[in-house]
Amino acid sequence: GNMSSRKGLNGACSVHEYTGSFMGQSAHFKMTSVCGHVMTLDFIGKYNSWDKVDPAELFSKAPTEKKEANPKLTMVKFLQVEGRGCDCIVLWLDCDKEGENICFEVLDAVLPVMNKPRGTERTVYRAKFSSITDTDICNAMNHLGEPNRNEALSVDARQELDLRIGCAFTRFQTKYFQGKYGNLDSSLISFGPCQTPTLGFCVERHDKIQSFKPETYWVLQAKVNPEKESSLTLDWDRVRVFDREVAQMFLNITKMAKEAKVESVSKKEKVKQRPLALNTVEMLRVASAALGMGPQHAMQIAERLYTQGYISYPRTETTHYPENFDLKGCLRQQANNPYWAETVKALLSEGINRPRKGHDAGDHPPITPMRAATEAELGGDGWRLYEYITRHFIATVSADCKYLQTTISFSIGPERFTCVGKVVTSPGFTEIMPWHSIPLEESLPHCEKGDLFPIGEIKLLEKQTSPPDYLTEAELITLMEKHGIGTDASIPVHINNICQRNYVTVESGRRLKPTNLGIVLVHGYYKIDAELVLPTIRSAVEKQLNLIALGKANYHQVLEHTLDIFKRKFHYFVDSIAGMDELMEVSFSPLAATGKPLSRCGKCHRFMKYIQAKPSRLHCSHCDDTYSLPQNGTIKLYKELRCPLDDFELVLWSSGSRGKSYPLCPYCYNHPPFRDMKKGMGCNECTHPTCQHSLSMLGIGQCVECENGVLVLDSTSGPKWKMACNKCNVIVHFFENAHKVRVSPETCELCEAALVDVDFNKAKSPLPGDETQHSGCVFCDPVFQDLVELKHAAMRHPMHRGGQGKRQGRGRGKGRRPGGRLNPKKPKDKMAALAAYFV
Repeated sequence: GNMSSRKGLNGACSVHEYTGSFMGQSAHFKMTSVCGHVMTLDFIGKYNSWDKVDPAELFSKAPTEKKEANPKLTMVKFLQVEGRGCDCIVLWLDCDKEGENICFEVLDAVLPVMNKPRGTERTVYRAKFSSITDTDICNAMNHLGEPNRNEALSVDARQELDLRIGCAFTRFQTKYFQGKYGNLDSSLISFGPCQTPTLGFCVERHDKIQSFKPETYWVLQAKVNPEKESSLTLDWDRVRVFDREVAQMFLNITKMAKEAKVESVSKKEKVKQRPLALNTVEMLRVASAALGMGPQHAMQIAERLYTQGYISYPRTETTHYPENFDLKGCLRQQANNPYWAETVKALLSEGINRPRKGHDAGDHPPITPMRAATEAELGGDGWRLYEYITRHFIATVSADCKYLQTTISFSIGPERFTCVGKVVTSPGFTEIMPWHSIPLEESLPHCEKGDLFPIGEIKLLEKQTSPPDYLTEAELITLMEKHGIGTDASIPVHINNICQRNYVTVESGRRLKPTNLGIVLVHGYYKIDAELVLPTIRSAVEKQLNLIALGKANYHQVLEHTLDIFKRKFHYFVDSIAGMDELMEVSFSPLAATGKPLSRCGKCHRFMKYIQAKPSRLHCSHCDDTYSLPQNGTIKLYKELRCPLDDFELVLWSSGSRGKSYPLCPYCYNHPPFRDMKKGMGCNECTHPTCQHSLSMLGIGQCVECENGVLVLDSTSGPKWKMACNKCNVIVHFFENAHKVRVSPETCELCEAALVDVDFNKAKSPLPGDETQHSGCVFCDPVFQDLVELKHAAMRHPMHRGGQGKRQGRGRGKGRRPGGRLNPKKPKDKMAALAAYFV
């Protein structure tokens, strides 16, 4: 039929409309999507202040609220606009607990604006599907169910527990340790009920490596020569001995014998089983160990393959195919791929094997390829992951690998030796998964009991026991699954978090090596309260959350009980923090001993030290004060100029030659001097009426892209002059090679932007008629038109709140300039033309 498509009002989601039939009646359909969670849980405003709130209050006192997960997408408004006047809603979100939770977020937004149901008729339906194929979609549409409130509640409970527990511990230990140590090199010392046990596994392995003491042992190795040219190496049945003299004794005894006697020959047919069907955890393990992809990256690729219809839903704990699953249909899709066409055709003609009986978690079928693809279509990592998933699937319906194992037992004097050989009789699934194949070995000689072979050599090998290696991501995933830490969906997130926080580094072979900070934190938790880092308590919480999902536990009781336990643990942790601090003292330097002198303190006029390690900050050891600075850029002294309010020397923050820069007073940045300023504002947002660095003196006009920003002259940028928005990442380059650029106190008649005085050197002046000076409006003056260009800052960082606003100018912004006009004229259409000219 006909379908029309358009972009929704948020510009991110498309809306597809068509006419069809629903529940036996003609209906007009609207199909659209969301981008992940619509809402997110957070504390209400005042509880988000780290300075004003005691972290202990976050366990029970602090109220939470659901906020839009991504306000820029205006998802709620978008859903309401599209849902207004609809009679029914069918929810096609991912069929897992998170998807179920998003169902109710969508319903909360849409139900108030939908048509009210007549009588008891049903208006909310839930589609259950595992892949985006015609069969699955039609099947889901014909068997619509209802969304599961219990599963959604279990996600709400997890979100609230993680928020309250994580924030309380994180805020307390971040403030405590960053106030004391200068070289922690992590902007946040976070704690998470899943993240911390994950780190615990890595540190536990590190401790084993550190405490390992190698031991020397000896092995007896014998070689016999069945024929003149060939030699056979035998393994000693005692394997190894740890006493040198005993080993020497065995060597002397066996040296007396001239021949090795065959004591027995046994042949056994053995089977190497084909793999179980593929679930998320196994896919992430293989992606890390064999494909070299981190779990987070692998999951993103798998989700992309799923939404494009190449594979079934990638988040599943099940390794068992349901009886009615169309295995042959999936296999036929792969019959023309040059890499495995022959294997697939052979399987289809000879008949497939039923996959092994695995675990059925009742969520989704195992991860299966749903349609054929080529390397050119998917490219790079997408193809590598798809190829593995397909090979794994073909292997699950192939035969087991069979081989014949021959074991020959020898005696040399009183000592026994063995050698084993394997010969493949039927390769089965190893044809499609060659890395699982039985390695080719030299064939064993044909012999019988009682045969004698000449001994080639007998020697004693001295070896040492070796320590375990650092955990690989694959091993960590196995441990997390075994101990019930996180879910198949959240495991990649927790592993990614401990890497991002600088608690572990990823070494070659994707091994996770804990950093000093990670090690000290875990040892500190063990010292104070081992349960904060052991997997037991989180594992118990996960079980409770699963009971909520099954409707067997009360949401409020689980929440209250768990928070009560962690609240007590938190108070004990705060009281015992000195224990962790003792460990920190050994590994890290106090603030006063780190950093290099940079600018003078306004209180004591001594030099403050600039600490570059994350989070970068200034510390005055005489006053014992620490001042936070903007992150992700460079800081240097600003011409030894001082702030007129507090006498602190100004510093200049810059994000690089292609980005923006602005001066700031360390004291004002942390303690805003005026009511209309917030913490974290530089001189380019300061409303001081007369200071030469303030917004009042250097502001030129409203930003052409965002709603509240003002373009401020960067007086340090000459000769490549620029003005930059003090809110978003817009930069305007102008008057290159000018000798001087100053902001005039006068304003433009047309748009009310401040006028600019520009001086050029005679040799380089681009002004008409060899003029060297001109005063005019950057936006409206035709003389300046060709000397101005708009760009975006090369580096966007969290302090710059970007965003698309109304594209119209308001001069320097109403009320931005203390003592400015009370009723500025409305901007003329000139501003609309200007926005178009820039953008």
